[in-house]
Amino acid sequence: MNRKFLIPFVALAIISVLLIFVPDTATSQEALAAINGADTAWMLMAAGLVLLMTPGLSFFYGGMVNFRNVVSTMLQSFISLGVVSVLWVAVGFSLAFGDSFGGIIGNPMTFGLFHGVGLAPDAALSPTIPLLLFALFQLKFAIITPALITGSFAERIKFNGYLLFIVLFTLFIYTPLAHWTWHPEGFLRRLGVLDFAGGTVVHMSAGFAALAAAVFLGKRHKPHSAPANIPYVVLGTGLLWFGWFGFNAGSALSASPLAVKAFATTNFASAAAMLSWVFYDGVMGRKITALGACIGAVVGLVAITPAAGFVTIGESVFIGFAAAIISNITVHFFNRKGAIDDTLDVFPCHGVGGITGMVLTGVFAEGVGLVHGSAHTFLLHLLALVIVGVFTFGGSYLLLMATNALVPLRVRAEEEEAGLDVSQHGEKMTSLDERIAEYLELRGTPMASTNRKRFRRTADQPRFAYSCISSNATL
Repeated sequence: MNRKFLIPFVALAIISVLLIFVPDTATSQEALAAINGADTAWMLMAAGLVLLMTPGLSFFYGGMVNFRNVVSTMLQSFISLGVVSVLWVAVGFSLAFGDSFGGIIGNPMTFGLFHGVGLAPDAALSPTIPLLLFALFQLKFAIITPALITGSFAERIKFNGYLLFIVLFTLFIYTPLAHWTWHPEGFLRRLGVLDFAGGTVVHMSAGFAALAAAVFLGKRHKPHSAPANIPYVVLGTGLLWFGWFGFNAGSALSASPLAVKAFATTNFASAAAMLSWVFYDGVMGRKITALGACIGAVVGLVAITPAAGFVTIGESVFIGFAAAIISNITVHFFNRKGAIDDTLDVFPCHGVGGITGMVLTGVFAEGVGLVHGSAHTFLLHLLALVIVGVFTFGGSYLLLMATNALVPLRVRAEEEEAGLDVSQHGEKMTSLDERIAEYLELRGTPMASTNRKRFRRTADQPRFAYSCISSNATL
């Protein structure tokens, strides 16, 4: 018996049993009459789109790491779907959106075990859609936030330690931030801080937590390696871009002109950021790459998130353009200095992209931004950046220390050398060389090292791989 997974298994069993005894929430006909069918249909779609972003992120990150760590990196994102969903039902939603304790945190008893989360609307949180749908939509944001952090410590963290950390992060970092920013009584919202879809709650929190994790865990033994699969990165970017329409436009919580505006600004900011990133690379004498185009597009999506419903299309293009350049410079600064090993540049892209978006929201926000003659919102956003940055970085570092005291986080040197796919999961992504060798052995022709070199260095490789597939060989 492996005792290190006994506690989480027992905790899951207890939650599962307790949920049996939670009564279904009765819904009156009067309450159902208040539901808007169009809003409900759109929010069901939006929730599904945001859910798709986490598998998209797994491909995005998985394609960028070393070949020996693809499976582990993808699983670190994917497992968040399960861990955070169960936490959200148990207590997470209540901590984020339950009755407010001084604008700081929600009452865990308000919606504990989803008690009271039913089909009726909630006047404060979801006036035209079922509260259950609102809770599900918000769940998808909670799922992807800890998944975003994983890019900073990819290739060197133990899986069981990672599971404990995301539980603690969700409970003690994410839910307070969501309460501060999106609950009607949250103290940042009452101050007037604008965050349309998660610039602070999702991207800044993930970025600063990623920075804390990179500092705490230290460098990899071999930090530089070629990306395993660029097409995975392109696929992941496409899924993220597609899902982000639900992320931003869904945050209107209605099928309305505001949702259309957020949909449009999301697209154009990402498009401008993608082009800005690759053209800036060209200006600086670097090659234009698919990887750069994908990272630029994601930075644009990050930057427009807090501003999506508050700015014009023209302003969204500028936000994407500016954020890509700032993040690009930050990425190369981090890589040149080499003091911090943020594996997949989570802080320079998500953290700095989120910061840029929040600052420019304060500049451009319709009616209250700096360009409209008011400095109040802009200064509030600067204050919010400091509060969120200190809370998230400091809190995440403390949680990493606590986790490491209970479950060592860093893999051993030999485990890192072997790759986390094998050392943590006993699985691996089979290389093309291994597939070719297996095919030839099935045909009774063992593949010598000279053959491997030939297949790597000539145009035979893609033709041979295709012939293996077309002949129904087991690859």
